Amino acid sequence: MTATKVSPSPAAAPAPATGAFRSLRVRNFRLYAGANLVNNTGTWMQRIAQDWLVLQLSDSGLALGVVTALQFAPILVLSLYGGMLADRYDKRRLMMLTQATMGLAALVLGLLVVTDRVALWHVFVIAGALGVAAAMDMPIRQSFVSEIVGTDNLANAVSLNSAIFNAARLIGPAIAGLMIAVAGDDTGPVFLLNAGTYVVTILALRFMRTADLSPSPEVPRGRGQLRAALTYVNRHSDIKAAMVLVFVVGTFGLNFQITMALMVTDVFGQGAEAFGLLSTAFAVGSLTGALLSTRRVGRPRQRTLYLAALVFGLFEVASGLMPVYLAFAVVLVPTGAAALTFMVAANSFVQLGIDPTMRGRVMALYFMAFMGGTPVGAPVVGWMGENLGAPVALIAGGAIVAVAAVFLGFLGIRQRGLRVHAYVFPRLNLRLETQARSTP
Repeated sequence: MTATKVSPSPAAAPAPATGAFRSLRVRNFRLYAGANLVNNTGTWMQRIAQDWLVLQLSDSGLALGVVTALQFAPILVLSLYGGMLADRYDKRRLMMLTQATMGLAALVLGLLVVTDRVALWHVFVIAGALGVAAAMDMPIRQSFVSEIVGTDNLANAVSLNSAIFNAARLIGPAIAGLMIAVAGDDTGPVFLLNAGTYVVTILALRFMRTADLSPSPEVPRGRGQLRAALTYVNRHSDIKAAMVLVFVVGTFGLNFQITMALMVTDVFGQGAEAFGLLSTAFAVGSLTGALLSTRRVGRPRQRTLYLAALVFGLFEVASGLMPVYLAFAVVLVPTGAAALTFMVAANSFVQLGIDPTMRGRVMALYFMAFMGGTPVGAPVVGWMGENLGAPVALIAGGAIVAVAAVFLGFLGIRQRGLRVHAYVFPRLNLRLETQARSTP
């Protein structure tokens, strides 16, 4: 693949607008958002169907864990390379390639199931292929949004994307469950339908008006480009602090699938239906947080990040203190809202604070920080929930997030104070010395 230089069009940057859905005034983003809703719904459908298929083939929790690891492990290894490709080449064409790869994987799995030829190792291989494609796709997708809407509408577009993701999380599993039940426990139709959702995304990308995009300057091939991204983040203390906080929240705070399941079974003595309602409550809160974030204009302040993380941590602590099921379910709604408020703010803060030529690689590092801690945090939280109790796991996770937010907040205040001191006082001393010399 060769890099193609695209000169920014005068019409590329949309005029600043107001309103919660202002990004949807951009035609290309309407195409992108509509396809995103369809594709994310299909992805959530496939997650449910894939887990169900693995249980049908193996009846093994270990096999489920292996499939999850195969899908998420590539993010730790390959995301940075995906970011490098995003900085070098046409992001729209790259996305068409990654979407076609994931659609083909879903199609193959669906055909194997409906022809009754599927084996467990097929699921493992296809899960790994999906993981590799997703690791490449995520930094490309995130950095492409800014080219669609421009920097003025980026925060709004990120919020709307989060709202779409959580709406799909509510819709997708329900559709998958209904389809599997109607098909007599057959997961094949779900995989085939999901394959079709990737066609929708590819068509949306194909019919975008390229003249209305605001492409970032493409970075030519060169040695040390991955190292340059690490150096860039290390030299920008605000970006580095945001990524540290994202890592802490992703590792210790966002393990609700584990803690909610343990709270339902071990603390409240409820079943699968009660667990499903808790997942819905958290998703409703997340969707609310994403919609509330759509009114934000421009880059969030750094203190907004710390405050959102602190509020999320405190709500998580509060959820661990709830004595009855209903109270726990109610608290999950604001907890989900606070979690999404933080994630949207962090994403916008990083994207709007970096050099466009570094956006792909830096966003890859962002996702590595956000999702890379899951293999570490999930076993720790699971062990705490099993041995110390689910409420302790929730309280500990929330407390770690809250302490990290406060610590990084005070560290940021101290660093800003030192910068002000270094800037103001030398100049003040110089002015006083000048006045003293000029005084007879």
